[in-house]
Amino acid sequence: MDPIKADFRNFLFLVWQHLNLPDPTPVQYDIAQYLQHGPKRMMIQAFRGVGKSYVTSAFVCWLLYCDPQLNILVVSASKDRSDHFSIFTKRLIEEMPLLQHLKPRPGQRDSNVAFDVAPARNSHSPSVKSVGITGQLTGSRADVIVADDIESLNNSLTQIMRDQLSERVKEFDAVLKPLPTSRIIYLGTPQSEMSLYNALPERGYQLRIWPARLPGEPERYKGRLAPMIYGMIEQGIAADSPTDPGRFNDEDLRERQASYGRSGFALQFQLDTSLSDADRYPLKLSDLIVMHLDPRMAPAKLVWCNDPDKMIQDLPMVGLAGDRYYRPMWTSNEMADYTGSVMAIDPSGRGKDETAYAVVKILHGNLFVVDVGGFKDGYSENVLKSLSVLAKKHNVNWVRVEPNFGDGMFTQLLRPVMSRIHPCTINDEVRSNGQKEMRIADTLEPVMNQHRLIFDAALIKKDYEADPQYQLMYQMTRLTRDRGALRQDDRLDALAQAVSYWVEHMSRDTEKAAVEHREALKDAELRKFVENCFPGRQPRDTFFSV
Repeated sequence: MDPIKADFRNFLFLVWQHLNLPDPTPVQYDIAQYLQHGPKRMMIQAFRGVGKSYVTSAFVCWLLYCDPQLNILVVSASKDRSDHFSIFTKRLIEEMPLLQHLKPRPGQRDSNVAFDVAPARNSHSPSVKSVGITGQLTGSRADVIVADDIESLNNSLTQIMRDQLSERVKEFDAVLKPLPTSRIIYLGTPQSEMSLYNALPERGYQLRIWPARLPGEPERYKGRLAPMIYGMIEQGIAADSPTDPGRFNDEDLRERQASYGRSGFALQFQLDTSLSDADRYPLKLSDLIVMHLDPRMAPAKLVWCNDPDKMIQDLPMVGLAGDRYYRPMWTSNEMADYTGSVMAIDPSGRGKDETAYAVVKILHGNLFVVDVGGFKDGYSENVLKSLSVLAKKHNVNWVRVEPNFGDGMFTQLLRPVMSRIHPCTINDEVRSNGQKEMRIADTLEPVMNQHRLIFDAALIKKDYEADPQYQLMYQMTRLTRDRGALRQDDRLDALAQAVSYWVEHMSRDTEKAAVEHREALKDAELRKFVENCFPGRQPRDTFFSV
């Protein structure tokens, strides 16, 4: 028997030689063996950068080398991504001497996105075709479907998006030919804790996982780790050791973890989507009150609820599974002016970090979040002016600047601009100490648990327009108390600073404040009545004489 046809790993070795790459790593060989001998419905989850798409492109070539009559459909999150897969596959066929006999003949399909191999018989379906997950799947027929990274952050950010993606992949069963040799192969890295890939075992798929480091708690993977990973654990290799040091050594992985953040690294490299600890993500969107806010005043009293009838359906939801926004159960008809407005600023230089800001107002012990955002231009004149204009718009009377950046330099730059546009108090004397993640969680969690944080619905829509990693609501729901939990946390940090300013005012009971407000309104009405009916008399004197 031809040893190349008998074992895909031999073919993979030749492809790597053709591409002038080092020999395939143990994990790449293990993935190759699973591709060849895996079940009809399978899912390969391997850490970012392991080369699973390269390995699978070589596998498609090997399949056509073994059986040129196969029809293979490649599906990715975007058409561009799937096209890259098919182009790479086509170039391997054109350039490798071993595959020269598969080059399309004149008259056959020969485009980069749909092509035939020379021995293929006439068919409605090309030998290889690429399409995006949102493209036209209907009408296609395939012996093998390769779903290569169909889940991306852009199409799985909200629950609605995840539901839509879940429905689209059901079309694969209509495309797949009814043959015992037909297969559906998923390749991917989970993009969220509620990844579509977690639901595949319920649909009859076998899931196999190759993390970048040996997990300290292998039970979190529910028996889905690759046998070679379990073998390394049984050999006594220490937890957190690289599983494929020829690809990424310990130092490289540490650098990537610092860049991605702990939670991002857990998804992209450790492929850990477990949510076993309910306290792992302490900030829940369902604890907020969401409503349309007036810039000048707010209801004197309002009541939180999580009644399904008050669930908000028309706002983008980027929280974890089951999290929702809710309207207040009840709001009083009495309105009152906000008693204070603070802007917190978290400065940064130019780069990936933002100069983030948050504007939070207070009334009767409740905090109203009216604006949160960020600028990428560091401390440029345009940023300083924009912050000053926002302070004027929201009638801010106190600006709190994080002084840890530049040792107060940002405040000195901001002060003359602010005094020209909106004079107000600027303070940078309060420094943030301790671990950032702990500080943010300890500030926001009790306020949210008491349902005293009210968000403007328009702000949530505006926040959703930012890149996912920079969205406040994304940062809020992915925060843990682990150091480096988030890749970006600037907006969330600014919000925590603004809320911490008002914490000392939060001890005031909201019920008592509302009663006092009603009594003040009654007293004002009484005074008006007395002034009109008994000129020159005080209310108490008037009613005493009566």
